[in-house]
Amino acid sequence: MGDVVLLTSRDGGVLTLTLNRPGRKNAINAELWAALRDSLAAAGNDPEVRAIVITGAGGDFCSGADLSGGVDAGHPLARMRGINEVALLLHELPVPSVAKVDGVAVGAGWNLALGCDLVVCSPGARFSQIFARRGLSLDFGGSWLLPKLVGLQQAKRLALLAEMIDAAEAHRLGLVTWVVEPEEIDAFVTDLGKRLAAGPPVAIAQSKALLNEGADRSMRDALASEARTQTINFATADAPAAFEAFRARTDPVFTGEWSVR
Repeated sequence: MGDVVLLTSRDGGVLTLTLNRPGRKNAINAELWAALRDSLAAAGNDPEVRAIVITGAGGDFCSGADLSGGVDAGHPLARMRGINEVALLLHELPVPSVAKVDGVAVGAGWNLALGCDLVVCSPGARFSQIFARRGLSLDFGGSWLLPKLVGLQQAKRLALLAEMIDAAEAHRLGLVTWVVEPEEIDAFVTDLGKRLAAGPPVAIAQSKALLNEGADRSMRDALASEARTQTINFATADAPAAFEAFRARTDPVFTGEWSVR
């Protein structure tokens, strides 16, 4: 099992991807980048997957890209295109994603967590945009994610000083959604995944895209997008099912099925 760099498991509609290089604090090498790319691409096209959890094995989330063997051969732009493909697949994933973080999440590893829609961490989690310490600039979406999450000044502080911050500060800055005690975090994330997976898949996918794109659009553009996506929601079985359940005082069952014939 130790030779498999990315472990996958399914619990109903929740897919869990576990980075599995604990001896390197789950640093991402070429094999793991490829495995993440393939798994995220497959998940985005699998109607049975309704939510994704990303975590790390052995008590750490991810120590970033694995630079222990030096820089891989080949043109650096080609290498970065492969890494960027993983970031875009995660960002554009039509289902909600949750990062479950323990131990270190640094560099591209932290940006992997920030690229998820929600972040749950233990009190012992530690975070750093470590790039400057390695003579590098931000990657894996950090230059886009950080200013939107914490504002420009705090983003510059995190990037330029490459400080290590703890879970409490990450939560205060809005970089972590919940801080949960170690003995409770597994159950918390399991329940969270089930709640997300039970939601209306088409509506959730559209809300996620609207929020991701809205920060770069005018109010007029955002309203037009909302009108388009709301129209699509009414063409699925989910909105009528929710209305009927509300009238009947029951819980709706969401399928995402298209109801227009």
